[in-house]
Amino acid sequence: MTPLDRIRNLSVVAHVDHGKSTLSDRILELTGAVDARDMREQYLDSMDIERERGITIKAQNVRVTWKDTIIQLIDTPGHVDFGYEVSRSLAACEGVVLVVDAAQGIEAQTLANCFLALEADLEIVAALNKIDLPAADPDRYAAEIQNVLGIPAGEILRISAKTGEGVPDLLDAIAARIPPPKGDPDASLQALIFDSYYDQYRGVVSAVRVVNGVLSTGDRVRFMQTGKTHDIEEIGFRLPVPTPVASLGPGEVGYLIAGIKDVGEARSGETVTSALRSAPSPLPGYREPKPMVFCGLYPVEGDDFADLRDALEKLRLNDSSFTYEPETSGALGFGFRCGFLGLLHMEIVRERLEREFDLALIATAPSVEYVAHLITGEVVEVDNPSVMPDAHKLDYVEEPYLTCTILLPTEYTGTVMDLCQTRRGEMVKMEYLSPERLELVYRIPLAEVVIDFFDQLKSRTKGYASLDYEPAGYDRSNLVKIDVLLNNVPVDAFSTIMHKTKAEEYGRKMTSKLRELIPRQLFDVPIQAAIGGRIIARETVKAKRKDVLAKCYGGDITRKRKLLEKQKEGKKRMKNIGRVEVPQEAFISALRLEE
Repeated sequence: MTPLDRIRNLSVVAHVDHGKSTLSDRILELTGAVDARDMREQYLDSMDIERERGITIKAQNVRVTWKDTIIQLIDTPGHVDFGYEVSRSLAACEGVVLVVDAAQGIEAQTLANCFLALEADLEIVAALNKIDLPAADPDRYAAEIQNVLGIPAGEILRISAKTGEGVPDLLDAIAARIPPPKGDPDASLQALIFDSYYDQYRGVVSAVRVVNGVLSTGDRVRFMQTGKTHDIEEIGFRLPVPTPVASLGPGEVGYLIAGIKDVGEARSGETVTSALRSAPSPLPGYREPKPMVFCGLYPVEGDDFADLRDALEKLRLNDSSFTYEPETSGALGFGFRCGFLGLLHMEIVRERLEREFDLALIATAPSVEYVAHLITGEVVEVDNPSVMPDAHKLDYVEEPYLTCTILLPTEYTGTVMDLCQTRRGEMVKMEYLSPERLELVYRIPLAEVVIDFFDQLKSRTKGYASLDYEPAGYDRSNLVKIDVLLNNVPVDAFSTIMHKTKAEEYGRKMTSKLRELIPRQLFDVPIQAAIGGRIIARETVKAKRKDVLAKCYGGDITRKRKLLEKQKEGKKRMKNIGRVEVPQEAFISALRLEE
């Protein structure tokens, strides 16, 4: 057991691409935790998808030794969709290293993560990274950090995570400034699970932070939320290779394996205590994250439904911020309605399901959760367009809003304000951080931000603007449900809810796209977009023609007429009984319309 005064627990937080994972790499090298020959870029990012995209998705913890201090480091994601990972990591720490790019200065996520750390009452060590870049201006951005965050410019360290310059001073500052953890080794055991994943050979492996008491191999422990008891098979540290130890004392971070097969028993936020001498109360867990974006996930092959359910269960253990419940669709069969924290989160979860569990999936168009108020006074939550009540039963509909904080260079003010206003945004405040940088705060409907707001923002500002958002309640809006009808039959997978002003444009786009995708049948197929009983757009897939007059030459016109009438009757009958088969590719392409 390590004495408390030698331990330092910290997270590395920053905006996307400001150098968190590179800094973690340098710390692993400098402290000798990883041999030079085993070293690779983004060492702690273990998933293929993280390496390909160059982003961190899961927080990773590692224990290193610097001089006579034990540093327990958690490398966190920077993207706004994974803010939940950051907040969970901070619960296991006493301090944070706030990394800011010396060529870009404070960005939106820098502020958001800094405020998360301040709320959790953690010590902040600020560092300006990338001082080796020609465009770096550390003095100017140190002054900006002092103005905006109140951290004295003299205390901000200058480092280059790429070359390693200044990193030893940062490690010294961590040892000097971040307080050691508090905890009583003689008290009843209280340990917090802050992350878990499923290993097919060993069951559930949990990352755990001991707060009070001692956790030892072979102990019988009780999980306080589920009430289940287990015998501990192995505990240890990540150095970064998992290394078993006999016990973990207060303030220490490690992993725990107890042969748990049921993934529901070791959720993040769970408190582990001794089965014989239980703690009186559990540790405060985490706020359940509220999903913002919903979509249906369906297996391409209907037989894969059970595999999809198992895969979602295992992935939910590793990423507790998405939700799922079964649903059925007339067009796509059996699947799940899933809730995510944002579009990137949705994309990553879908990609992980396809890669890690070898599934082929169709995702429906993303939607958000609306609240429908009926004339009867009843209130219905609508996260799927197909369950929206009929227009004649509705009194009004409310939609979720976000408070969006955008940081940008002043020369792009006009174009960004125009973007926010076309997305039905209302300005809340506008503040200059320095003569050339501006903070804009807008209240914008979530449905407008979900689709491609971030891409538009980046392209209009040449990549210099940054965005952070948080939920800002519900408001009344003039929303309508658009149905797409094929041969007069509604197809639920294509239904959507949107603002009335944009409905016709969406209807025209969707019908013309489907006209190209649906193969010709033996009868005319009308494709219509409708709001209630009113058709707002129509296209027709023309029937295949057979020349019935080919063998009828010469003679009276009535002979030709008779054959044509007979063909017409046949087409009419076929149209009444004919079902339009929509190929899978058409679903996948049509649902990409928003992209």
